[in-house]
Amino acid sequence: MQNINSKLPEVSTTIFTVMSQLAHKHNALNLSQGFPNFEASPELIDLVTRGMQNGYNQYAPMPGSLSLREIITKKTNSLYGSHYHPETDITITSGATQAIFTIISAFIHPGDEVIIFKPAYDSYEPSIKLYGGTIVPIQLTAPDFSIDWQEVASKITSKTKMIIINTPHNPSGSILSKEDMLQLEKLMKNTDIILLSDEVYEHIIFDDQKHQSAALFPGLAERAFITASFGKTFHTTGWKMGYCLAPKELMAEFRKVHQFNVFSSSHPMQYALAEYLKVPEHYLSLPGFYQQKRDFFLSMIKNSRFKFIPASGTYFQVLDYSAITDESDIAFAERLTKEHKIASIPVSVFNLNQKDDKVLRFCFAKTEDTLKRAAEILCEI
Repeated sequence: MQNINSKLPEVSTTIFTVMSQLAHKHNALNLSQGFPNFEASPELIDLVTRGMQNGYNQYAPMPGSLSLREIITKKTNSLYGSHYHPETDITITSGATQAIFTIISAFIHPGDEVIIFKPAYDSYEPSIKLYGGTIVPIQLTAPDFSIDWQEVASKITSKTKMIIINTPHNPSGSILSKEDMLQLEKLMKNTDIILLSDEVYEHIIFDDQKHQSAALFPGLAERAFITASFGKTFHTTGWKMGYCLAPKELMAEFRKVHQFNVFSSSHPMQYALAEYLKVPEHYLSLPGFYQQKRDFFLSMIKNSRFKFIPASGTYFQVLDYSAITDESDIAFAERLTKEHKIASIPVSVFNLNQKDDKVLRFCFAKTEDTLKRAAEILCEI
């Protein structure tokens, strides 16, 4: 056997794959992995077919088709009062995770420190480790998962190269407020720290709250990469389509890596998305669409033994099961899947030292029938 010196010796199969496989094995409702179980818009699918029929079957330009970059920058600048330029400040990517990996690849050197907030999306840490970066974790705590900005200030050093934020936040469903972003802007002033702002759920936000994009704050926008996901926005996670925004100088470095990472993303899908985005209602209607699902799900489990604070964004709802059992969240999630036929995600796997707050994450991007069946199960526990 060849002696393999793994760069990621502690990384195993993701919890999303583990729980989805367990759900399949035990024929359980899968509210674990974050994907809708309903179809995307037939119009959008037809537009992909039209793109193929119209000859968009060879490589797209490396940064992405100009028509798509133009409509995205128009959308972003309109929503947030920003000034992104379609030729220099945006790159179309093969999903937001590819964008995140490419940003880290382009900027993190051995010994650089990267501040992340846990529970954190599980792609951040392995990407940082691959390039020799040092992870500086700040643990958030249920039920509100708010950030202590004094703690953040205490963790910034001369080695801090990057801070990664995620709003709306996966897995907690919380959001950063305007005051949060102003605190962050103040902390980053007069530094060379890069901000990676993971905003893949930007259009899934509830109760008339506003998404506080890094693009809204000049002191953040000048140093920020913003990542976004068409898979999350338009119920097409299998397409792996996203994009990344940043000032010209930062984006130039991003593209140096991107061109050798994937070079370019699906051309007919870029054609389709450029056409579909011409109707703003296709994304502006999403808060109402998903809030209806959130409210339906929560109304169905209000008499259960689970406790909750309604998610402010994303299509995930965290449920506190501490009144039910003292089991670890991993053990309880496994038992729910095997015995009660419903799969969720134990949040401790995203925490520092697997801190267990006795909460599970459920995805409510499901049909009403699926949510009703899930609620019936939860109410019986």
